[in-house]
Amino acid sequence: MIRPFAISSWLLATVALSFPVAPAFAQNATLPIQVVPDDGRLYGHFPYAEADPATLVDAPPGFAVGQECKVQPAMIPDLTRLVAAAHDAHLGADLRGVSCFRSIAHQERVFCERHGRKGECVDPAVRAESVAPPGHSEHGTGYAIDFGARPQGRCPDVDDCFADTAVGRWLLLNAPDYGFELSFPAANAQGVTWEPWHWRWVGTTNSEPGAIAARTSFAEARRRFPANPRIPTIVVRVIAQPPLPSAEVEGNATTPASGQPPQYQGAPN
Repeated sequence: MIRPFAISSWLLATVALSFPVAPAFAQNATLPIQVVPDDGRLYGHFPYAEADPATLVDAPPGFAVGQECKVQPAMIPDLTRLVAAAHDAHLGADLRGVSCFRSIAHQERVFCERHGRKGECVDPAVRAESVAPPGHSEHGTGYAIDFGARPQGRCPDVDDCFADTAVGRWLLLNAPDYGFELSFPAANAQGVTWEPWHWRWVGTTNSEPGAIAARTSFAEARRRFPANPRIPTIVVRVIAQPPLPSAEVEGNATTPASGQPPQYQGAPN
């Protein structure tokens, strides 16, 4: 279940079409507020509804690194298969989860309190190139995971070097087979820093349980700025169904010669 999109009390400035901006942003009055009116993006990031934490579940045992990893229940079968497949590939390290669901309040701390002086959001436009503003993070949906590897080796978590690790390379080749696509590929037109560790789950097919809900959450982002690698959305439409033979015609069928189609009285040969 996704709760209706709500912004916490830290968002108080009103800009353009009443778009919310953090008070730390307002303290830096000389900074431009970059809002895209047609789709609600803030500093390039789309707004996302926050998942109800009560509906989320724990990731497979041993997957989380350092903190709990809560995700949407529909993701669990694919995530379990993904982790097992990576382990069976003998990559020298196991696939682990560095960050999973993050509430709006948590995202505020990530965006502001870990950057700048005394919790101020210093230069939020630059900060937003690598971290989404609160209320605009895919992590808030419960469908996104920052992957890492353990043992870690020389590559720290959430770093570009992850793409050069055995686990990172394996993900790029195999993650779509398990319903995951890379949200922010290199040189993406959305203007977000390349994040080879950040993947969102959308299911392998539309018919997979929970996939439609996930794809609906990311519909605008997937349409405007496709992931790479991505999972194509295939929609089958029946334009027209050929008419079925009537009972009268079926009763008038003659016995065909071997290898020949049935012949019907009154029908052209």
